[in-house]
Amino acid sequence: MANIIVECAKYFMIILIAIYAFQCFSVFSFEDGEEKRSIFRNQNRLMFTIHFMAYVGMYFKIEEAKILIFYLAQVMMLAAIIMLYTKIYPKVSRLVVNNMCMLLTIGFIMITRLSYNKAVKQSIIVAFSVALSLIVPTIIRKVKGLAELRILYALVGITALAAVVVTGQVSGGAKLGFEIAGFGIQPSEFVKILFVFFVAASFNRSTAFKDVVITTIVAASHVLILVISKDLGAALIIFVVYLVMLYVATRQPLYAAAGLAAGAGASVVAYHLFNHVRVRVLVWQDPFAAYDKGGYQVAQSLFAIGTGGWFGTGLFQGEADSIPVADEDFIFAAISEEMGLIFALCMILICLSCYVMFLNIAMQLQNRFYKLVALGLGTCYIFQTFLTIGGVTKFIPSTGVTLPLVSYGGSSVLSTLIMFAVIQGLYILKEDEEEEFERKKEQQLREERKRKAWEGRERRNRHYLIELERGTPEKAPARRTKKK
Repeated sequence: MANIIVECAKYFMIILIAIYAFQCFSVFSFEDGEEKRSIFRNQNRLMFTIHFMAYVGMYFKIEEAKILIFYLAQVMMLAAIIMLYTKIYPKVSRLVVNNMCMLLTIGFIMITRLSYNKAVKQSIIVAFSVALSLIVPTIIRKVKGLAELRILYALVGITALAAVVVTGQVSGGAKLGFEIAGFGIQPSEFVKILFVFFVAASFNRSTAFKDVVITTIVAASHVLILVISKDLGAALIIFVVYLVMLYVATRQPLYAAAGLAAGAGASVVAYHLFNHVRVRVLVWQDPFAAYDKGGYQVAQSLFAIGTGGWFGTGLFQGEADSIPVADEDFIFAAISEEMGLIFALCMILICLSCYVMFLNIAMQLQNRFYKLVALGLGTCYIFQTFLTIGGVTKFIPSTGVTLPLVSYGGSSVLSTLIMFAVIQGLYILKEDEEEEFERKKEQQLREERKRKAWEGRERRNRHYLIELERGTPEKAPARRTKKK
């Protein structure tokens, strides 16, 4: 009976997430606000239905009441997130809120299946992170001097990364962060946000060659410190984000070409300097040949994806927990195995929808600094998603980064929720700009109507005086009477 319920739930979840992913893009074709709100409400219904089906299936498989209690707690938390964002910030982007909650929901489902204790811990982290991120849109909207703090962004970022090099704990051959009260803190996750603000502030100030060189030196310092700590995934993200922002800000293809050449050279140097880089390249080339020399993880990931096929094996009906660190770096493989490749592809479309929305906000903002911030954060988010999925599927060498909002990890979840909150603040600024534009336009129309009315009265008065001067006063009263 339990297997039948899990199988039925699996197919229903695939259908529902496919509808959700389709609506993520179809909503852009609607102009009417009420139609858009109807789609957003429907997305919430789809999300909660997927959530319900997944936990019902898991309950019937393991028959533990704590699963149902945990499910109810998550429902209340997700409903609270949607309500708080929409009530506190009426101008918020509902699509971004919905996608954020959907990705969190997928993460909750898969982490619960892999480790109930970690899922509880993740829920606590998400609740704290959302409460903290709710103040970010207000800061973005009210604080006017953010573009003037570029030196502070650089100093805090470099200091935090340097502290990891000196005192950080080694994990997987790299120094990533610290552990406080049982919770791991990875400063590089937050430095990425500060780095985007630094680059945006620098290019907003000037894109002259001298200033570009200075900004590049500071950016290279971030990357170099991350390379020293062997956090190559974060170093690659920062490098690509800087390259994209540099090209968009300067519109100089030569800068982009020089950056790509420098990146290629640095990759060769890293290959010869670091043994774990050589291992990852070897695994990328043929994980099965290097199965006992570091290729076990990628090989198991490919086995899982192949075993799941298009429709998946169903929750608790696969071997997802046999993949090393399946709840972090390789959660995409676990999702593909038990929830199906179609489900996983729809999740990728939801991530792309977030990126499209980020770019849409960046293009519509008038302020150059905020425009670059939106572009940088969007690039940071989508490139990290690409690195995670690309490494799991052997498209590129594994870099050890998490899937934003889906993978288990405190720093990753908190930094991504802050990133989304910054985007929401920028979206509210865009709405404020549009309202201000419409207000000024309406005021100009009113002034134009007043001017035309005044000019009309002046013409009638001049005509009346001309008639009096011509000695035809009998016409004047007639005109004045007609006017009355």
